[in-house]
Amino acid sequence: MTIQRMDNVAIVVDDLDAAVVFFTELGMELEGRTEVEGVLVDRIVGLDGVRSEIAMMRTPDGHSKLELTRYRSPAAAKAEPANPPPNTLGLHRVMFAVDDIDDTVARLRAHGAELLGEVTQYGSVFRLCYLRGPAGVIVALAEQTG
Repeated sequence: MTIQRMDNVAIVVDDLDAAVVFFTELGMELEGRTEVEGVLVDRIVGLDGVRSEIAMMRTPDGHSKLELTRYRSPAAAKAEPANPPPNTLGLHRVMFAVDDIDDTVARLRAHGAELLGEVTQYGSVFRLCYLRGPAGVIVALAEQTG
């Protein structure tokens, strides 16, 4: 099994409006904004009490996306720990769409990957998880279920 595509890259920011303006100026288009919170979000990212605001940006060709995220809670952390948590300012994670999340997690664990939270069904559309990968990078996996 292989990945299907790279879905998006997320960057945690402290000023979402300014980040949207910056990336719009660069040539990206704002696809939409939303707020996420709740038990499912907590379980996916492995943090408690998550409340975040997201702006999804896309390249003009529509093939690549950048997710800009501002954590309202817990507060964003500075990038000082060796393995920073998912709410660290800067590069957040890289997400890949996969056809079998359980198989992919098992294969990546064999190479030292560790789940931050758990593999979670998100609505009726996706199964999602966050893994800690090489050099502490967070890799998110998404399996479409509906």
